[in-house]
Amino acid sequence: MTPAEIGSIVRAARRAQGLRQDQLAGAAGVGVRFLSELERGKPTVRLEKVITVLDTLGCTLRVEMPWGEAASAVAASGEEAMDRSAAPAGGSQRPAWSTE
Repeated sequence: MTPAEIGSIVRAARRAQGLRQDQLAGAAGVGVRFLSELERGKPTVRLEKVITVLDTLGCTLRVEMPWGEAASAVAASGEEAMDRSAAPAGGSQRPAWSTE
């Protein structure tokens, strides 16, 4: 998926919810300029802000990897990170790279 495709999705979701850019920006805690750049597909936007905007719209971001050595290595490193930190009370801990 390209930055332009993500921007188109954000714009479509915002419009479908009847929100202006300033309304969504305020709800997500980002600037109108950032949101405008995101919707235009600027490739250098900050990922954590993109995820915040998507969360505000009720959208999720999912990353899928093809199976193979690279995917196994990433999964293993995520498991190691989970093993090094205590799980939260009453629940399991998500890998650091999970957005769901």
